[in-house]
Amino acid sequence: MSLEVDQEILEDFLVEAGEILEQLSEQLVDLEQRPDDSDLLNAIFRGFHTVKGGAGFLQLEPMVDCCHNAENLFDMLRNGDIKVTSELMDVVLQALDSVNVMFEAVRNGEVLEQANPQLIQALVAFTKGEAPKPVAAETVPAPAPAPAPVPASSAPNSQDPTIDEFDMLLDDLGDLPEVAPEVNEAPVDDGLITDDEFDALLDELHGPGKGPDAAVATKEPPAVDDSADPELITDDEFEALLDELQAQGKGAFVEAPAVEAVHEPAPAPTPAPAAVVAPAPVAAVAPTPTPVAEKKESAVSAVVKAAHQQAKPQPESNVRVDTRLLDKIMNMVGELVLVRNRLVRLGVTREDEEMAKALGTLDMVTADLQMSVMKTRMQPVKKVFGRFPRLIRDLSRNLKKEIRLELRGEETDLDKNLVEALADPLIHLVRNAVDHGIEAPDVRAAAGKDREGHVLLSAEQEGDHILLIIQDDGAGMDAEKLRELAIERGMMDAEAARRLTEQECFNLIFAAGFSTKKEISDVSGRGVGMDVVKTKITQLNGTLSIDSVIGQGSRIAIQVPLTLAIMPTLMVILEEQAFALPLVNVNEIFNLDLTKTNVVDGQQVIIVRDQALPLFHLKRWLIDGLQSADLPEQGHVVIVTVGTQRVGFVVDQLVGQEEVVIKPLGTILHGTPGLSGATITGDGRIALIIDIPNLLKHYAS
Repeated sequence: MSLEVDQEILEDFLVEAGEILEQLSEQLVDLEQRPDDSDLLNAIFRGFHTVKGGAGFLQLEPMVDCCHNAENLFDMLRNGDIKVTSELMDVVLQALDSVNVMFEAVRNGEVLEQANPQLIQALVAFTKGEAPKPVAAETVPAPAPAPAPVPASSAPNSQDPTIDEFDMLLDDLGDLPEVAPEVNEAPVDDGLITDDEFDALLDELHGPGKGPDAAVATKEPPAVDDSADPELITDDEFEALLDELQAQGKGAFVEAPAVEAVHEPAPAPTPAPAAVVAPAPVAAVAPTPTPVAEKKESAVSAVVKAAHQQAKPQPESNVRVDTRLLDKIMNMVGELVLVRNRLVRLGVTREDEEMAKALGTLDMVTADLQMSVMKTRMQPVKKVFGRFPRLIRDLSRNLKKEIRLELRGEETDLDKNLVEALADPLIHLVRNAVDHGIEAPDVRAAAGKDREGHVLLSAEQEGDHILLIIQDDGAGMDAEKLRELAIERGMMDAEAARRLTEQECFNLIFAAGFSTKKEISDVSGRGVGMDVVKTKITQLNGTLSIDSVIGQGSRIAIQVPLTLAIMPTLMVILEEQAFALPLVNVNEIFNLDLTKTNVVDGQQVIIVRDQALPLFHLKRWLIDGLQSADLPEQGHVVIVTVGTQRVGFVVDQLVGQEEVVIKPLGTILHGTPGLSGATITGDGRIALIIDIPNLLKHYAS
């Protein structure tokens, strides 16, 4: 293997092969559901073939070997020599996994290891098992095949060329040199080209026997099919267009010996016009146009020109940009947002109508620019969803369950960093739905359900958030059973467990070490998966909620912000110092008489819609010297949600909503519990951004 190649070529391979391997993972799972889909088989074959070609150019021999054997197998599958089976798909998916491992090694600049010899032998065994016919490599279907030659037997039934085919002909005509005829031939009536001359031209352009109507060269002209597609040009329109080209000096043809180049047995000779032997230069004959002919030619010309404009290949609209440059642009836009906020705040204090208009325009343009730059960092959530069909397929076979996965909203865009961060939480949630939620086929049938379970994974945008839903139609969760497990494992006493609401019981599954499985398997039972989900979602300033009905299934909803670069916040004041609470966590705000609170288990609580919520005074945690300060009688309470928990924060003053750009803390404040960064407010002050999950973990434990 050698990676001593041009870096740009290597990057092109990594981009192209990475996309193909992602598609192959989805296509292979689809193939089990549609084993006779020839288009899908051809697509998979082309995928392995393309990756093999790129790897061969880079001399990545282990990858070439594995792809080659997989390619041979799919060559036989698409030709019907062997059939798709579950055992065959197991081996093919293992081969894809092996190629993915090699691909990551190439990405990291590491030396490739040979694929498992048993895997290669299994691929070869499947290939040789049915003694298939060898298929030449040239049978690989091209992405955009050229029109196939018309067999000689079907020549009389051939139709007129389409406008697209004719445009290709005109493009070639523009590049042909005008060759003077060797001999003077009989003049052509009306300056029009005959059908035989047109066939000779096609042979000249496409090569003998390769044009759309190659076989017509030695036969009589085809009959006009009145039932042809109305979009095909007629003979009259074609002749009128040639007249127009001749008038422009673009209609000269080369000599006719190309007709003799068709090397196939010719039928009995038939009388042919003299023009067939060597057509005269049509450009030399200028027909006298009539008003009707001119109108017809103009109309046909306009139609063909319009079609020609549409047929022109579009320039490549994509360009590869380093993500570090996108991050830099995003930071610059963030600075612009801060300046915008400052100017808008200053404009409020000025009674100047012209300045107000200018600031309004600046505000609008800045918001549009901010949204446009954010979209450059967006990726469809399909990047994450694409791995789940394979995951469901493997889990179904391991757990002996029948499961159908439904994906919705795959084109929903999300910040690139969030797409990568959501992968692990979603994998754990889907595994949990399959293992804990979906019952065995026999159990489902006994309960009157379909033997096949259903798992839904959906994404949709709600304002400046993304809502992700993982839903199953399994057994659901039993709140009483969860209470008993919490008591049994010492997580709380019986009295505390009795006070838990049904929703709070469901949230117990996110506790570290909590699992409803009694036996540990390679899928679940350790009690770490859902804890990872909660931790990661809270780090992303997201929220979790669970709904479940016994016998009907469970539904987990995740809400995360669209981006982590620019954050909507609620500005509050604590002892003249500004702080920013992420708006995604804020539920509601109200004024409260702090003398009418309650104390439960030593914790001050407030009752909000018959639910007791813990109440904390932020300045006791965040302002130095006020840990034991007297509390005011009145205060503003901000109810926030962290993961599955709701709490209340008491603040001195509410400023309002403001979009901020997160700046890292300096070395002095770095690592301070409860703070995630800093920003500059609209009035020029520095505000500290509160990390609510970390704050509660450090101070409220």
